[in-house]
Amino acid sequence: MDRLATASAAKSLTASQIEDLRLAASKMNGVERRSFQAQMALKYCQGSARLAETVFGWGRNNIEVGLAEKRTGITCVGLQSTFSGAKLWEEKQPEAALSLQRLAESHAQQDPTFKTSLAYTRLTAASALKELKELGFSPEQLPGASTMAQVLNRMGYRLRLVVKAKPQKKSHKQMTSLTTSKTSHILQQANQLSD
Repeated sequence: MDRLATASAAKSLTASQIEDLRLAASKMNGVERRSFQAQMALKYCQGSARLAETVFGWGRNNIEVGLAEKRTGITCVGLQSTFSGAKLWEEKQPEAALSLQRLAESHAQQDPTFKTSLAYTRLTAASALKELKELGFSPEQLPGASTMAQVLNRMGYRLRLVVKAKPQKKSHKQMTSLTTSKTSHILQQANQLSD
């Protein structure tokens, strides 16, 4: 029976098409790849992971997981990607992050042009660390200066000097000069003579 199913799946697809499907699957990762493999198994292999393994050369376990994800609607997440990577300082030290946010808010000013939502601050990473130490946080709880600069940037505070807004002129009237008034006077006289 398996040979008949393999033969029918092989007949419906050419070798070139099978190679194209393999290439397409190789360009995908994780959930996307499993979903694609499950769709191809359902379409060309009657939903059989073994048959799809034989026809396409994909791993049977991946196809089975993809079919189960499609059937249940639940996506399987790998432990490696879930638990790898370092946590952000704000996640490790939430109370220190909250104090830093209050501190940065007290030093922040709105963008003088009001065109962006960024808050500019004179607070540097070094001064933020110094003030957090004064608030009672131990050096073990605080990051380095470069990490503190990244934290402030992630929180939306840009480490720049605050530039005072330049006042805009209220009116843009062109001042009449002496030469312009002479020219207009001559034109008025010429209009009166022609009438």
